[in-house]
Amino acid sequence: MHPQELRKLSAEKKFNRATAGFCESHVQANLLAIPKDYADDFEQFCSKNPKPCPLLEKIGPEDHYSHKLASKANILNTIPKYLIWENGKVTAEVEDITDYYRTDLVFFLLGCSFSFEETLIKSGIPLRHVQQKQNVSMYNTNISLQSIGKFSGNMVVSMRPIHHSLVAKACAITAHYPKVHGEPVHIGYPEMIGISDLSQVDYGDPVKIKKDEIPVFWACGVTPQNVLINSKPPFAITHAPGFMFVADLHNDDFTQCIF
Repeated sequence: MHPQELRKLSAEKKFNRATAGFCESHVQANLLAIPKDYADDFEQFCSKNPKPCPLLEKIGPEDHYSHKLASKANILNTIPKYLIWENGKVTAEVEDITDYYRTDLVFFLLGCSFSFEETLIKSGIPLRHVQQKQNVSMYNTNISLQSIGKFSGNMVVSMRPIHHSLVAKACAITAHYPKVHGEPVHIGYPEMIGISDLSQVDYGDPVKIKKDEIPVFWACGVTPQNVLINSKPPFAITHAPGFMFVADLHNDDFTQCIF
């Protein structure tokens, strides 16, 4: 499926699945929309916390179309599922935010680890959530972030079980994608980052970890949602975890040589 087709189906309410495994080779992005009074602080927050919040595109105020990641894509209805936030709590889950749009909103599209999954798979590193057509496992952690203004909190991570012989290879591959979270932030020992039970996810779906596999953790673009719970701005909109904005740009557009 081409990203334009997926976005069209989303706008027509005919696609409401998590986007992992769809639109091979194309960039996927997380969304946060907040009133302009908070936008400068959040942009600086992204700059200070680039691993979980790699900023790919900023849109608005008084605009809700992508100009960099996709040609004139309407941010209001081209993501399969959105969350509406008020004072740090989710008050609605919707497939279209046209009725919630305000001209003072600023939209931030942030890099997503789904973007490097294609390269991992093509390099011989299987990903169980893709194989099982599930959402990736995501967890809150005790990894603190640098605070800016009202914005503070801890990092959210995504976890993929990797065969012990392939962990180093997975680290090396994903390090080439710094704008979509880059290399892992933690390997093994989940209790060291505040995760007591991997079968109890905070977002997404749990997956089985085999005896010859190691849980590998990457910074996750759901982190801003954890920050919203902590900072409690009066109004915000995000994607639902795993239901991403799929862009026209290719993952290779965001690779970087690290040698």
